[in-house]
Amino acid sequence: MKGLTVWPVPVTAYSVISNCGLGNHALYQALSSNETQLAELTLLDVPFDTPVGEISADLPEIQQSLSEYDSRNARVALAALNYQEDGLLAAIESAKERYGSDRIGVVIGTSTSGLYETESAYQVFLEQGRMPDDFHFLTRHAYQATPRFLQKQLQLQGPCFAISTACSSGAKAIAAGQRLINHEICDAVLVGGADTLCRLTLCGFNSLELVSSEFCQPMDQNRNGINIGEAAALLLLEKSSTQYDHLPHVLSVGESSDAYHMSSPDPDGKGAITAMNKALQLADIQPSDIDYLNLHATATQINDSVEAKAVYEVFNEAVSCSGSKGITGHTLGAAGAVEAIVCLLALKYQMIPGTCGMEQVDQGFHCQVVNESIAGTKLQTVMSNSFGFGGNNASLIMSKNHER
Repeated sequence: MKGLTVWPVPVTAYSVISNCGLGNHALYQALSSNETQLAELTLLDVPFDTPVGEISADLPEIQQSLSEYDSRNARVALAALNYQEDGLLAAIESAKERYGSDRIGVVIGTSTSGLYETESAYQVFLEQGRMPDDFHFLTRHAYQATPRFLQKQLQLQGPCFAISTACSSGAKAIAAGQRLINHEICDAVLVGGADTLCRLTLCGFNSLELVSSEFCQPMDQNRNGINIGEAAALLLLEKSSTQYDHLPHVLSVGESSDAYHMSSPDPDGKGAITAMNKALQLADIQPSDIDYLNLHATATQINDSVEAKAVYEVFNEAVSCSGSKGITGHTLGAAGAVEAIVCLLALKYQMIPGTCGMEQVDQGFHCQVVNESIAGTKLQTVMSNSFGFGGNNASLIMSKNHER
């Protein structure tokens, strides 16, 4: 295509675990019913009430040889990897046979990594004056712990690193995977995001007065804050091939960093506008080519308002858009990857998800926000927004298949 500066890469397999359950179909069912899956927090105690997107599914054990990597984050990622109905593990094994383990990379976005275990270990330190003997900082707490665990679990030898840019981490991991393939550093890359609940994020967001004590209401005129969730979403990207033309493709990821404020977006939406326009430019398409836009839509007053302004600046009222965090909660470093899979499911089932929790769209918003899920649509190209603290923004564009 004329003016193309990145090459599309196929998504040959993907899988997600969230509060909706194990696997892609569980997330699809929640999206199609447009019913919240948020519930009471049971994993840990915090001194305030808020619904959360807590994973209730049983998590797999970490094999003994990798026990130093054992954390809730690693187990959640392993659950997504091993869910057989989605075929992700089988696709990776097939890629290893075709490309060799040294040609497959791992890039995972996260914001908390193994912080849940660190908090528990620190409680032991407060009580006993020493950290537990089985606590391994680098292989549990550190950002690279989860991607390194997945690399070792899969016996891969390609590039392996973590990305931590707050709420855009998962989307930026997808961007990094596309670049590794485009520059022929890898033939395939396991990308995505994994984040799990912990006291720091729950109490931290609450201290910023951003947490809602009720079910969140993205884009609603009465929205009053977020609900936090946890999830792992993994996607296998591979180098382009005609045999994969029928599969969905990552066309581009537009990125920006406006650095306006540590926790608030630029009030004019400059960073968001730049990310969306950059994604369109890299994919060499026009705003009118986007059939559906998944909003970041955190349900906070400022973020939703700024995003609505930015979307209207780029698209006017020409695109149907919605947000999914009323179902899953805000999964932070995993959100960009989870919502990439939301878009993949929208493409697969030709449906536009609704905005769960929204009763009346904010009257100041001029973009076309969808309330209930719409089946029987015709979607070819979709965009997903992920906007993080510090102005770390990413807009991802994917297509139903590759039109050569």
